Amino acid sequence: MSDTNFKMIAQTMFGLEDILIDELHTLGAIEIEKHNRAVGFQGDLGFMYKANLCLRTALRVLVPIHSFEIRNEEELYKKIKAMKWEEYMDLDDTLAINCSLNSDYFNHSQYLEQKTKDAIVDRFRELYGSRPDVDTHRPSLRINLFVSQEKCVVSLDSSGESLHKRGYRDKTNLAPINEVLAAGLVLLTDWDKKSNFVDPMCGSGTILIEAALIAANIPPGSYKDFFGFEKWKNFDRDLWNTIYDEAMSKINKNTPLIMGGEISKNVARKAIINLNEANLKHIIEIETSAFEDLQVPEGRGILIINPPYGERMNLDEDINALYKSIGDTLKKKWAGYDAWIITSNFEAAKHIRLNPKPKIKLFNGSLECRFMRYELYDGTRRKDKLPLE
Repeated sequence: MSDTNFKMIAQTMFGLEDILIDELHTLGAIEIEKHNRAVGFQGDLGFMYKANLCLRTALRVLVPIHSFEIRNEEELYKKIKAMKWEEYMDLDDTLAINCSLNSDYFNHSQYLEQKTKDAIVDRFRELYGSRPDVDTHRPSLRINLFVSQEKCVVSLDSSGESLHKRGYRDKTNLAPINEVLAAGLVLLTDWDKKSNFVDPMCGSGTILIEAALIAANIPPGSYKDFFGFEKWKNFDRDLWNTIYDEAMSKINKNTPLIMGGEISKNVARKAIINLNEANLKHIIEIETSAFEDLQVPEGRGILIINPPYGERMNLDEDINALYKSIGDTLKKKWAGYDAWIITSNFEAAKHIRLNPKPKIKLFNGSLECRFMRYELYDGTRRKDKLPLE
């Protein structure tokens, strides 16, 4: 089976689909198809292992195994029960069901999860007189249902726990950014991985860590202690070890300056703990400093700023003044850099008083955001004029 290509689906976040496509092309996927918050592709068993280990902007890697039409819960039960689940799991294995629902025929995803579980365990009871148990934490088989109107796609989740949970983050602040989103932000900037990289409001350090993983070519899944496929009946330990060792052999030790600033000493300590957990303290520098006081590194590079959006600020704090201060600091001190700012507060962003281009629509959790690029010119920008002929 390891030499046979099969279809897979990598789930991602809104706005990161094209970045994920680029990642899959680079890894060697074939038959790539763009979907909403997902990318379909094909590869063999080893590629499935590689995708889970190396993809930075994927949340899960699913393997579709069956699809059918349903219009009520009983149809779902019958068609799930008819599937040969004994080919995928044994009696002493455990299972968990996750359902995503977008249908006029059904109202409750949890009820479909329950009916799916009932169908599977009832099949085992009829075949063997016993049944596998449910384990929502670390099951042998995590089953994913995607119901869109009357179509139901049944997939096996090869990732297990979401891939955004890298395993390096021990401490977080009140609003930690998702690791997949953080990696997507870095990749969206087209950073060359040679010039400086700065996050002057770094919080617990997630964007900095993802930038360092990208610069050093460290597989983001290398921190995880478990993937869902490791409990599958067809798991090939030798093949997995080969894929893992090959990916780790490509780590690059020559990295540029990666620096963060954080005004809160307590939050900066959390960032340093996370750097230690990720074994990246030798690559990333953290300064306890307000943005306006942060020492600008020589040369050029990229800034990514994830400022407060205003939801958690005290009533006496002025969010517009904060964004104006960000704009003023960029203009006064950071000429030669490209600054990228993500925010959901579009009104406050106007107070930066610089013209962003492009403005990319993303979501930070449930918040609709814009990721905006500000090119900070060194001196006055002048267009060369052609002589009149």
